Amino acid sequence: MLRVVFLRPLSAVLSFLLKLRTRAQTLFRLSDAHTMLIWSAIVGVGGAFATMAFREGIDLMQHLISGQSGSFVQMAKRLPWYVRFWMPAAGGFLAGCVLLLATRGDRKAGNTDYMESVALGNGVVPVRQSLWRSVSSLLTIGTGGSIGREGPMVQLAALAASLVGRFVHFDPPRLRLLVACGAAAGITSAYNAPIAGAFFVSEIVLGTIAMESFGPMVVASVVANIVMREFAGYKPPYEMPVFPAVTGPEVLLFVVLGALCGVLAPQFLHLLDASKNQFKRLPVPLPVRLALGGLVVGVISVWTPDVWGNGYSVVNQILHSPWTWQALVAVLVFKVIATSATVGSGAIGGVFTPTLFVGAVFGSLFGLAMEALWPGHTSAYFAYAIVGMGAFMAGATQAPLMAILMIFEMTLSYQVVLPLLVSCVFAYFVARATGTTSMYEITQHHYQDAQEKLRLRTTQMRELIQPAQTVVPLTASVADMTRVFLEYPVKYLYVTDDAGRFRGAVALKDITSDLLDKRDTTDKTAAHYAHTPFPLLTPDMPLATALERFMAFQGERLPVIESEAEPTLAGVVYKTSLLDAYRRMTGER
Repeated sequence: MLRVVFLRPLSAVLSFLLKLRTRAQTLFRLSDAHTMLIWSAIVGVGGAFATMAFREGIDLMQHLISGQSGSFVQMAKRLPWYVRFWMPAAGGFLAGCVLLLATRGDRKAGNTDYMESVALGNGVVPVRQSLWRSVSSLLTIGTGGSIGREGPMVQLAALAASLVGRFVHFDPPRLRLLVACGAAAGITSAYNAPIAGAFFVSEIVLGTIAMESFGPMVVASVVANIVMREFAGYKPPYEMPVFPAVTGPEVLLFVVLGALCGVLAPQFLHLLDASKNQFKRLPVPLPVRLALGGLVVGVISVWTPDVWGNGYSVVNQILHSPWTWQALVAVLVFKVIATSATVGSGAIGGVFTPTLFVGAVFGSLFGLAMEALWPGHTSAYFAYAIVGMGAFMAGATQAPLMAILMIFEMTLSYQVVLPLLVSCVFAYFVARATGTTSMYEITQHHYQDAQEKLRLRTTQMRELIQPAQTVVPLTASVADMTRVFLEYPVKYLYVTDDAGRFRGAVALKDITSDLLDKRDTTDKTAAHYAHTPFPLLTPDMPLATALERFMAFQGERLPVIESEAEPTLAGVVYKTSLLDAYRRMTGER
């Protein structure tokens, strides 16, 4: 009953928007591209409200637990040690129970993750599973789990976009784009970075930057950012200090920082994967597994409450107040362990923010080390913390443009651009050189797809050649050729001499024409019927050139000769095989 009451006003609003779109198209003759911009703006509003709803849910849980909302670290410090001990475990157990509800009865559900729905699916984000998983994430985060909140926020924003697109009956390509716009709006709402939000989806989810998709995502991101700023109490997650000017040889230090982040970021992801594998081996139910992950966080938080939450408040403290290297090492080690336990146990959430945390702390340690080695000639350590956030993110996500833009939007300082550029670029290439691990599985899919396209671009006809079974000698009689035509449903027979050299092709229509007209074919052989010249392929011919030959030829296959100088028949290539390879090369869906 409650669901019906809730859906009626939503349905009325969407019906009004649908009628408005139809009238606008009639009145202004809007194209599909124009209407997509309008819908992306609507999705931007929906994504912002979805993000705010999840934040309100977190605040509500904090009020229920401690009577206040705000920093999870401060909340943990206010709680007695024994509450910090059991609270994350209890939250993990409840989150696991909710996950069981999410999976029960939905074994055949489609792609739950919005990334898969956009990149691999049809844009349909399952409603029931997404909502239950968001509730599970809310329980984990609200009870101190060491995991990011951006994951469920973006998932809910993408779900809202998917529902809008399905209501107005978008076809799969446009629905995927609309869901991508929702995801961009969610990222923007979470990090106050509209440009980076659009680039996040373009680089990581879509794997390409094209104006047809990037434009609507920018609109959705900008609208979401405007909506978020209009509400009281909203503020960016990170309060960035003024970035100092970096000149001279110090730029080389940021190159070293980027290279180190490129080495460490894949190792951090490997650690998370190893933790997942270890937890999966435990012969316990899912709720118990999540409770064990929460218990690890609880045990650590008895002595180090800083491991609670996603790390926003700790990073802000590091950026604005001096920390000793011992304190930085301790919080880094404990936070990595807590995050590995939370993520590894199967908790729902993001690792984007914890990755920024690790980058900030490692950058701070690097800055302190450089100050000790080169006193008086380096920038403040928080400058290395800021750049470290971007470099570690670039190495972990394999998306350097997004990382650069996100840190730039957070600081709004041109001074950060030079060290950030070199650091993120070096981190990206070092991470790619040391391994192909990425934070998001879809990035691996794009990487493998790109490698396949690269391989196919260098693929030549030799790899597609099949045996030529319809070959006759120059002396073959009409009766011999007729038997071959009856055995194989082809339009042409290939004629070779005694040395196997290609001498032409015999057309089925020529043979049937003579037989139907009852012409004398007693003395005729394949040499009389051979068509020359005939379209030919060579083993070293690129796919694009071969495709042009097929476009000018009405047939399913073409013969392949070793070379024009030595026209020995090597086999045949079928049009279907060539088109399949070419489609995979060009990425057509």
